[in-house]
Amino acid sequence: MRFIPVLVLLLFLVPPAALSQSRFGDGAQVWVQIEAQPTLAEARASARFYARDLPDVNGFSVGRGWYGIALGPYREDEAERVLEVYTREGVIAPDSYIAASSDYGQRFWPPGDTTAPAGSAAPAAPVSEAPPQAADPAPRPEPQETLREARASESRLGRAARAELQVALQWAGFYDGAIDAAFGPATRAAMAGWQRQNGAEPTGVMTTRQRAALIGQYNAVLEDLGLETVRDTKAGIEIDLPLAVVEFDRHEAPFAHYRASGGFPAQVLLISQPGDRTTMTALYDIMQTLEIVPEAGPRTLDRDGFALTGKGPEIVSHTRVWLRDREIKGFTLVWPAGDEARRTRLLEEMEDSFAPLPGTLEAIAAPTAGHRVNLVSGLDVRRPDRARSGFFVDAGGAVLTTAEAVRGCGRITINETADADIAHLDTAMGVAVLRPREMLAPAVVAGFRDDLPAVLSRVAVAGYSYEGLLGAPTVTFGQLAALEGLAGEPYLKRLALSARAGDAGGPVLDGGGAVVGMLVPDATDGRNLPEGVSFAATNGALRAVLEAGDVTPRTAPAGGDLSGEALTDRAEAMTVLVGCWE
Repeated sequence: MRFIPVLVLLLFLVPPAALSQSRFGDGAQVWVQIEAQPTLAEARASARFYARDLPDVNGFSVGRGWYGIALGPYREDEAERVLEVYTREGVIAPDSYIAASSDYGQRFWPPGDTTAPAGSAAPAAPVSEAPPQAADPAPRPEPQETLREARASESRLGRAARAELQVALQWAGFYDGAIDAAFGPATRAAMAGWQRQNGAEPTGVMTTRQRAALIGQYNAVLEDLGLETVRDTKAGIEIDLPLAVVEFDRHEAPFAHYRASGGFPAQVLLISQPGDRTTMTALYDIMQTLEIVPEAGPRTLDRDGFALTGKGPEIVSHTRVWLRDREIKGFTLVWPAGDEARRTRLLEEMEDSFAPLPGTLEAIAAPTAGHRVNLVSGLDVRRPDRARSGFFVDAGGAVLTTAEAVRGCGRITINETADADIAHLDTAMGVAVLRPREMLAPAVVAGFRDDLPAVLSRVAVAGYSYEGLLGAPTVTFGQLAALEGLAGEPYLKRLALSARAGDAGGPVLDGGGAVVGMLVPDATDGRNLPEGVSFAATNGALRAVLEAGDVTPRTAPAGGDLSGEALTDRAEAMTVLVGCWE
């Protein structure tokens, strides 16, 4: 039904012949009634179905327990054109007709609007939010409704009601076919299965009461969630929210926070900010670093939006975002794991009811350069259990780091976003080669110096000294103090500089930017040394490890004397943060 926008362009091109004397009075507002349903649940389902593709969908009580779905309001000539075009194209049923405002009582659709249409003369019986079993005053069919009567009542169902029955049968576990509103063999078998489980004769044709019972079951999981329509005019979003379990907390761009209430561990974020596809892609990346978005679960990004599902042992979260007219809007639902029936139904209601309103929250400022963001608008950012340094050693993004950095990790990341595997591990040397699962494009790849640098020559070490708390590596300058370890180890160099645990795995560069080693963890066997003593693995040992990891190390010429600023830029460009997630 995605041809609707084209139809809308044609609706009001009314030829002069279509203008005739009004049957409803000059200037009267009229409606195109397209469906009527015997229960509020079925009527809401129909309204929701049509509202996905048609403009101006409304729902009203029409008396004696029935509920009508209507398009409008229109002038009479407009309504005639709408009726003609939509029926000709098969968008609405051929028995749709033009109705007066006086035919309708209280409104139940769109959600949150309970006014009667102007000029209504129908009794405004309250449209209850209670389950259909309690609120629907329609006369109930007799229990002995025959198969023929059931077929007759079924034949009067509109397309939306038929599709909703398939959805409910699918939710109940009886149907796994397409939601096409066609009651074929698979749907009949599903109906028979439901009847059998509920103690009825498995005819494959559901009676009016059975259909109402199924829809009642389908909606029952939402009964205690207090689903209400929220219009957040500051965020520019209208949506149905479970206000029995969440309550508004604050606006903190780009989110409107709804925190848990009543002791139930749920959370909702409304997402709202101005921006384009670049901004949206940045938000997509940021959302995946939040603790409320567990790492496991499907996620998709396209030109006009994204979807993220995060599944963890404690919570499941679902984020849906749309980009329209340079406005990024959406929501995140955080729900306890193991409550799939309610979460799935609630998501359907939230997605179906979501509607953008004018305006957004303000744009969020970029973080200060050189500082890692630990909170995004008041939300904790997910952190690795252990973080160390490493550096790029080939054009595909292979990384050299320490064995200690990746020991016992359930997941290894490069710069927090790229997953990596261990290509080679040398436990004796304490060195590991990592290979990213998807190729990366390093700005700078390490070049290794062939000869030995002179003792007391200038060196620089780049690393994430504070294990990622700063947004970029730091560079520390010092000197090469000796060409061997304290016990004469030929595979180690001793450095005269101060380093922290997070620096381990970082490159050691000479004054010209060539790599002369890799900083290793404490190599003193527990002995206390004066401050400013560190150790680095030598290039000869590192080359052997790289070749075992199927990496051909690049060679860099000796010599050169870069400025401190240029040496820092080169060191930072090749250095990465290696994350260990247990």
